[in-house]
Amino acid sequence: MGEAFPLASNKPVEVLEKVVIRFAGDSGDGMQLTGTQFSNESALAGNDIATLPDYPAEIRAPAGTLAGVSGFQLNFSSTSLLTPGERPDVLVVMNPAALKVNLPHLREGGTLIMDADAFTKGNLRKAGYAQHPSESGELDGYTVFDLAMTKMTARALADMDLPKKSVVRCKNFFALGLCSWMFSRPTEQTLAWIASKFAKSPQLVEANTRVFKAGWNYGETTDAFANCYTVEKAKIEPGLYSSITGNKALAWGLATGAAKAGRQLFLGSYPITPATEILQDLAAMKEFGVITVQAEDEIAGVGSALGASFAGAIGVTTSSGPGVALKAETIGLAVMVELPLVVVNVQRGGPSTGLPTKTEQADLLQALYGRNGESPVAIIAPRTPADCFDAAIEAVRVATKYMTPVILLSDGYLANGAQPWKLPKFSELPDIEAKPWKQQVAFQPYLRDEDTLARPWVSPGTPNLTHRVGGIEKDYNSGDISYDPLNHERMVHVRASKIEGISADFAPCEIEGLQSAEVLVVGWGSTYGAISEAVRALNSQGYSFAHVHPRWLNPLPRDLGEILRRFDKVIVPEMNMGQLVRVVRDQYLVDAIPLTKIQGQPFGVSELCDRLRGIVEENK
Repeated sequence: MGEAFPLASNKPVEVLEKVVIRFAGDSGDGMQLTGTQFSNESALAGNDIATLPDYPAEIRAPAGTLAGVSGFQLNFSSTSLLTPGERPDVLVVMNPAALKVNLPHLREGGTLIMDADAFTKGNLRKAGYAQHPSESGELDGYTVFDLAMTKMTARALADMDLPKKSVVRCKNFFALGLCSWMFSRPTEQTLAWIASKFAKSPQLVEANTRVFKAGWNYGETTDAFANCYTVEKAKIEPGLYSSITGNKALAWGLATGAAKAGRQLFLGSYPITPATEILQDLAAMKEFGVITVQAEDEIAGVGSALGASFAGAIGVTTSSGPGVALKAETIGLAVMVELPLVVVNVQRGGPSTGLPTKTEQADLLQALYGRNGESPVAIIAPRTPADCFDAAIEAVRVATKYMTPVILLSDGYLANGAQPWKLPKFSELPDIEAKPWKQQVAFQPYLRDEDTLARPWVSPGTPNLTHRVGGIEKDYNSGDISYDPLNHERMVHVRASKIEGISADFAPCEIEGLQSAEVLVVGWGSTYGAISEAVRALNSQGYSFAHVHPRWLNPLPRDLGEILRRFDKVIVPEMNMGQLVRVVRDQYLVDAIPLTKIQGQPFGVSELCDRLRGIVEENK
């Protein structure tokens, strides 16, 4: 079942440098499955890849409506990639609603593949079409393949005793087979994956295999496709690679960080989009000593995690913005008792339930200030899906070294996006020092390390080290309850100084682009790829741009202020109304210019180029 068929196409093959393809259909059409598997094929073909899944916000919107459209975009290339692309070269749509939502994004002259059988009068009406778009001229300027995918799927399965609904649900494999042929993707792994994925139902294995092959054979035999394409292997460093999403990278990074610290990882969390996969992935890691608790609510999740930290484990809780709001009081308690706690916020569109499946960067100010009292915490923001692994380890390191909560700000774009990732060797990763207090003399729970200002981490029941902690203000050394005004002020300042001191660990900021440019673009988090590519493109056009992308947002790098003052203009692109730009203005008195987007979608490279160019021209 897993053998290739045939080894190669007999039609002419055109070599391309890169391709952006988007699969789109109803949420029940299997577009995420199709896109993910096509991505795996491309990774196995040796291409660099970057993906952008796009889920409908409602659990099950009415079939055939605009609200129910699900999409998956993949950029695969023979060169290094930083983004999943902007305007698809190829758009595969399974119904009129998918066409309506995605056609505006297809590049001019791009290829459109449609399931003709889905374009019924009823479906056209649901999507808001008064007539078939091919009759109205809307498809002029594109290369259109209007294929009877549903009928060809049914024909391939005609002799199988399958319900009609099951037959129709196989048509995504026709699209996968056709696109696999079209771009010379390897088929062995897909056939083996079908056999594994549907192993409990041999009938479905047979059906999906047949339909996948039917799609491949259609491309090979029809006169509609004169040739196929290929994208050559990317030049990447040799090693063992995996296609990894941001959420999976976070799960693996948290487990690795705990192992490097020699401590048990405890995750207390409540499921919430788009962070749930971290809980699911860590729950599958019991063999590595990971403990997961699916709590009854967000407050119980963070409470159990803080309790685990008190007991000597690496306490972690994961959520999104609405859940982090509920966790705020317990995060404040972690600040007061000075225990390590990693809080992962996979940001999404808000406020309230907002856009739960769309991306946004709107929780930075919540992370900085969203607690009562003076309660500073460390904040780190990964740049790419793979960088989530390193950021998670760094969060564990800082939390344990400085005895503080650390908030890790990912987002939906990073969480669901994927890229190839070279698996590091565990032995080559640096150890994390999280040693228990060993001195038996003159122990006081708030006796501080001179360099880090961190207090000792002592597990309950340790002989001769009995102590108590709690939410009421503590005496500077003893940890006893204290209402002394001067002691309170001292404790507030020392907690703030401890967070500021973390910046001593940071390497100097890396400046990309032109070192002596006129304009500095400052970004954070998932905007890294789009900003980097935009700055590179603008500089090739004769403009003068540099780019800096701090990973730590609290404290900020010590050299950031000096860097900001070296440039004539500072522009801060963010997927919010301008949050980091406020911090930059406040801390450095730099008149930074905001560049905002709040659409639930990431920045596109050409979009950023146009807007950055416009700001520069306007301010000349």
